[in-house]
Amino acid sequence: MPNYLSPGVYVEEVASGSRPIEGAGTSVAAFVGLAPCGPLNDPTLVTNWSQYVAEFGDFTDGCHLAHAVYGFFDNGGTAAYVVRVGGGADPAAAVPAPSRVAAAAVGGAAAVPEEGAAGEAAVLGSFKVAALAAAPSGAGPLTVEVQDADGGEGSSGGAGGADRFRLLVKDGDAVVEEFDVSARKSARNYVVAQVRQRSRTITVEEAVPGTAAARPEAQSLTLAPPPAAAPAAVPAAAQVPAAAGSGLDSGRFLGDAADRTGFGGLEALDEITMVAAPDLMAAYRRGLLDLEQVKAVQLGMVAHCELMGDRMALLDPPPGLNARDVRKWRMETAGYDSRYAALYYPWIKVFDPSTGQAEVVPPSGHMAGVWARNDAERGVHKAPANEIVRGAVDLELQITRGEQDLLNPVGVNCIRAFPGRGIRVWGARTLASDPAWRYLNVRRYFNYLEESILVGTQWVVFEPNDRALWARIRRNISAFLVNEWRTGALFGQRPEDAFYVKCDEETNPPESVDLGRVVCEIGIAPVKPAEFVVFRLAQFSGGGGELEE
Repeated sequence: MPNYLSPGVYVEEVASGSRPIEGAGTSVAAFVGLAPCGPLNDPTLVTNWSQYVAEFGDFTDGCHLAHAVYGFFDNGGTAAYVVRVGGGADPAAAVPAPSRVAAAAVGGAAAVPEEGAAGEAAVLGSFKVAALAAAPSGAGPLTVEVQDADGGEGSSGGAGGADRFRLLVKDGDAVVEEFDVSARKSARNYVVAQVRQRSRTITVEEAVPGTAAARPEAQSLTLAPPPAAAPAAVPAAAQVPAAAGSGLDSGRFLGDAADRTGFGGLEALDEITMVAAPDLMAAYRRGLLDLEQVKAVQLGMVAHCELMGDRMALLDPPPGLNARDVRKWRMETAGYDSRYAALYYPWIKVFDPSTGQAEVVPPSGHMAGVWARNDAERGVHKAPANEIVRGAVDLELQITRGEQDLLNPVGVNCIRAFPGRGIRVWGARTLASDPAWRYLNVRRYFNYLEESILVGTQWVVFEPNDRALWARIRRNISAFLVNEWRTGALFGQRPEDAFYVKCDEETNPPESVDLGRVVCEIGIAPVKPAEFVVFRLAQFSGGGGELEE
């Protein structure tokens, strides 16, 4: 208390006693999968597609992670953590065609490997270029030129040069490739990632981990080809799959919490609300995992979500299954029973820029984006169903109403194509056998409430445990729930019908207070989705019944 020693007027600031509770986020996804480059077992936050490409590379044939992340952002997602557990290929062993040049981009004065280690090698500005084989045609020397973006020869080389520059790969006098790269981004090895994904003649590898790529000096470098003859070049789409699964097993996906690997590494990130492993099925399709291992990983995903208590697992079924097979997988083979998991079927067809054709991919990434879009536009209390799947051009299998009659009761959420209405999500159930947790929006809304109240009431700890504290707790939580009721998230015509908050002598007897506990009991009435809409039509004779005044 302040001391007043002389007469006068004093102004003091006092706390109002009200501590508003803010709603927690519900739309942060986590993807565990395979990518051609990027940090291993290091959850990396990406907020748009360009950031993902800079860190992990573009679309890669045989891997679904890029399609999942792209579908997430395309459908309304805003933030995702990506955990790469494999997918990189050893440049000396994984590339079938030897007619390639390796260039390692290193920043500034960072050390480079000793020249000549990979055959003919030299330093081009901040690039180390090594001739691994002959030029594509074998007719002349292979040259790599660095120019300004406008095509003119640059004059101010080094890290202080232009932010954008052009690389020309020539076979004699003929230009084999020409592409622009940018050094504007501060992301690690941004130039390396750009060149790796755009070039089909050269391969850029990271020589010194963690260095920042800089603009090289404008100059030209001629590489003498080794004596070995070179077969025809192989398209870029075929570079990664050969070794993308080297050493891959179910343990790589599951990981370990102590080592921060796989799904275990996600335990340290509290803001994640949904997790998916789209490349689990890519490994299965390559024969690297069998169905038992797939089931083990998915059970590990579900266990992770149940342990954390604030996130949901989006599961993919194996590819190529019809409705009966999926029901058998769900009920007999897998036998999942969890309110923290959801299963979507069938796979969807999307356009694959790496091949120029439509490719069938698992739906989990696109569904995570639909969840995020639904949360932003309507709220987490609304079931994420009857929503358009952006980016889907077709389905692996067209589901009929009779087939969905078999799948919906067992918690398989179908994706269906409707004439004139596009491809839509047509299910919003969890994999729980408990009817109280049947619907996705109910489970996710409780996750949202629990996290919001948990974070918003941290001020209570170590406060005097008396009736005044109990009243403040009741007031703060009630104010938060009234706002939720006004948004339509709770069922009831009045707030008293929608929720109750009890924190008094009954919930806090003396023996509980002596143990340092404060117990607050909260009951809410969540809204349930109108899953079955029934209109009852009957014939009637005019002049009677409800129409009579």
